[in-house]
Amino acid sequence: MNCPILFSPLFLLFLHLSLSHAQLRVNYYHNSCPHVESIVSSAVKKKFEQTFVTAPATLRLFFHDCFVLGCDASVILASRNHTSEKDNPDNLSLAGDGFDTVIKAKAAVDSVPRCRNKVSCADILAIATRDVIALTGGPSYAVELGRLDGRISTKPSVRHHLPHPDFKLGKLKLMFASRGLSLTDLIALSGAHTIGFSHCSRFSRRIYKFKSKSKIDPTLDLQYAKKLRKMCPENVDPRMAIEMDPATPRSFDNMYYKNLQRGKGLFTSDQSLFTDAKSRHIVNIFASNNTAFKEAFVAAITKLGRVGVRTGKHGEIRHDCAVVNKIT
Repeated sequence: MNCPILFSPLFLLFLHLSLSHAQLRVNYYHNSCPHVESIVSSAVKKKFEQTFVTAPATLRLFFHDCFVLGCDASVILASRNHTSEKDNPDNLSLAGDGFDTVIKAKAAVDSVPRCRNKVSCADILAIATRDVIALTGGPSYAVELGRLDGRISTKPSVRHHLPHPDFKLGKLKLMFASRGLSLTDLIALSGAHTIGFSHCSRFSRRIYKFKSKSKIDPTLDLQYAKKLRKMCPENVDPRMAIEMDPATPRSFDNMYYKNLQRGKGLFTSDQSLFTDAKSRHIVNIFASNNTAFKEAFVAAITKLGRVGVRTGKHGEIRHDCAVVNKIT
């Protein structure tokens, strides 16, 4: 006797989200807003010239958006009672310059009559991410477009969906694999820390409270650890942030991997990519070959941009990136 196979609505939704990336394509706005990329790029460049933080802030915003509910700009949504994704403790450190970059780019796009309310905030964030990478010396690449904006953003949805600084390779691999990302993708995307900033509290345990005689994580270069202690005293202002790449902090390059070889990965999650034999060989390849790193990064961020994409009835094009559209 044949029994019908029943699928839950939640399963069907995730199936839709996993397949919908097939609808993404380069030049998606060719007819509706043909110059969207140059408009966004101009706005991003202007913002970048005002503050370098634009680059790491926008890149991190894209990552945090895609990793939670998919690349749907839900991380940008605001709520009066502070219950959105951006209000979760894991997202409170997202720099305002990232949000401002998207808002300014959206305003620039909508100032063109034929483009008004035709381009999603999710796609603007994806384009802006590519642009800040290129502005800091990283690769420029074709961005797949066609995402819609999500209507849901909740504080609890962030929990257990973002990698933490103290994660080791095992946890990182599981988290990235659940989003269709390989070990190589994980290591390549981690290279974005080459232009990153971090609050001292995110790594203070490694330099003050580690279970060792010196209280310092032995996988850290000792001189680097002492330098970190000077920059981040024990009672430092919690708003204090430092550059994650001590060598070339404003260049999107492969120095991140060379730092790992020297015990200068700021987070446990960074340094574990080198200390773990299962990933060390990839770190070594990227450290010795900047082109190999950049090519792998483009492939990885393109795959990341396909995660949880919303199309059709599952999304909208927000008129205001911070607020869902009113139902009329």
